[in-house]
Amino acid sequence: MTWFEEYFEFSKYGTNMKTEVIAGLTTFMTMAYIIFVNPAILSDAIGKEAIPSLVTATALSAGIATIIMGLYAKKPFALAPGMGLNAYFTYGVVLGMGYSWQVALAAVFVEGLIFIVLSVTKFRSAVIDAIPTSQKYAIGAGIGLFLTLIGLKSAGIIVASPATLVKLGTENMGKPEFWLAVFGIFFAAALIVRRVLGALLVSIIVTTILAIALGVAPMPESIVAMPTLEHTLFKLDFKGLLNVGVLGVVFAFFMVDFFDTLGTVTGLSAKAGFIDESGRIPDSDKILLTDAIGTSFGAVLGTSTVTTYIESAAGIEEGGKTGMVALVTGVLFLASAVLAPIAQIIPACATAPALVLVGFFMMSIVKEINFRDYTEAIPAFLTLVTIPYTFSIADGIGVGFISYVFLKLVSGRYREIHPLLYVLAAVFVGYFLYLGGLISF
Repeated sequence: MTWFEEYFEFSKYGTNMKTEVIAGLTTFMTMAYIIFVNPAILSDAIGKEAIPSLVTATALSAGIATIIMGLYAKKPFALAPGMGLNAYFTYGVVLGMGYSWQVALAAVFVEGLIFIVLSVTKFRSAVIDAIPTSQKYAIGAGIGLFLTLIGLKSAGIIVASPATLVKLGTENMGKPEFWLAVFGIFFAAALIVRRVLGALLVSIIVTTILAIALGVAPMPESIVAMPTLEHTLFKLDFKGLLNVGVLGVVFAFFMVDFFDTLGTVTGLSAKAGFIDESGRIPDSDKILLTDAIGTSFGAVLGTSTVTTYIESAAGIEEGGKTGMVALVTGVLFLASAVLAPIAQIIPACATAPALVLVGFFMMSIVKEINFRDYTEAIPAFLTLVTIPYTFSIADGIGVGFISYVFLKLVSGRYREIHPLLYVLAAVFVGYFLYLGGLISF
């Protein structure tokens, strides 16, 4: 038995090196888009000339944080700059509120430090333990629907509609990307039904090859590109944080990241079978500390909040159970800082099918919810539907917590509410009022 097999306890989890490596490759392939999407979003705030630095910052922050997750927490979870958080960074804080991108980076750094303190004191772990088991499973299923929505949207299979909000993307049927995505879904599904190992990874590779053949995806212009951090390294403006208004920015980053991370970790742990009989997630403090370190480290490099990614479910679905998955994914992220032109050719129509089918697999845990107990089922349902309908994991969690506490109280079953859950529900009430502009800081 190799050192890796012993360190990651392959025998305990019933896995092997081949499965773990394939799972790591799969997770990376479903997340590779972030290497280019994140710089594209942040460059609207920082400047197009910073794109090479942003690619490097994205790859390094994702790679190092994910490797720490693998070696320290020993979990198959990957991290990268979070989607949604990067949009808030650019369009909310910098372009919307008028703060400089350097101040925004400082706010992200401070948010990470706060998380580190809360993780070391195990406060974040206590929060996870306070979440009802039904909510944990609902969060996981809701994230599954969220992933499916992201996949269908990125493939152009569903599009926005002023009349019905969303609709079938019939206007995209004349585009090869649409049919490549449809092919990818059916091809991956067929491989899954036939129990082909690495089905999602195979689907991504085959669909990418077809995309190149059809001219949808370009051949890489070069094999390697020299990484750089010239425009973003150590560019944080801490003096700007002395402005009282920035406290609201830090609070917003804090709330979204805190509960998005809790939701993602809970959902992934439920899918991977890490939740024990008491509803707790073993080593949750290590998972959350890694996430917090990644956030502050990423800010130093020049990127927005680093967080645990729901796309990690792709590797888990391929059978990944240990930190070896994260180690493989992290190394590939580091390599992508140099091999950016290769990763760049993978089109959305190739990764979208994986997201859709991962969503299906994550939905399977909904059967663990006790739908005969309405005080458990209704809050779980509200969580499950709010996450995809609002495009926000944090909003779904907030609605679930508030409704759970309310229904338990009105049914006279207040003893079933963890004391900390009262606090969390109250915090979310304040959070929603803040978002609605009814209160300010």
